[in-house]
Amino acid sequence: MRQGWAVWLTGLPASGKSTIAAQLLKILAGAGVGAQVLESDAVRRVLTPAPTYSPQERETFYTSLVYIGGLLADNGVNVVFDATANRLRWRDAARLRFSSFMEVYVETPLEVCASRDPKGIYRAAASGEARYVPGAQDEYEPPTRPELKLDGRLNPAVEAERLYEEMVARGFV
Repeated sequence: MRQGWAVWLTGLPASGKSTIAAQLLKILAGAGVGAQVLESDAVRRVLTPAPTYSPQERETFYTSLVYIGGLLADNGVNVVFDATANRLRWRDAARLRFSSFMEVYVETPLEVCASRDPKGIYRAAASGEARYVPGAQDEYEPPTRPELKLDGRLNPAVEAERLYEEMVARGFV
């Protein structure tokens, strides 16, 4: 059985990761390539239904996310991680786990992310309601060697196409 590949879209909350992931899935489907998106909010609802986002909880969550993705890939399922993963070590653990792995940095200025704020997390951070928002109260460690950087201020469909082209060039599809 063919081992699945993994692509990790990382960036600040509201950087555009989910929108790019959705566009990428459309492109992949059009090319006849299946993939499973592991979107952090959706998975978190199952693993930590009452999330605190504490450092300890994040450690457990991202370790579990990589584990789940690894199980899928071991069974031939391609995986797209749509998750901030604000610590390098979590993304590096994924890099070591998958034989075909791409870290994709959706680079978006904090001011742009905060102005989008679809879930209200930056407002919650500013009011003190949230305590561990990456980029606000908690550090976001940007990738040191991403396979690709995308600009979260640009058209997500165009950026997803750039990602797909890089995946083709690297033999993922």
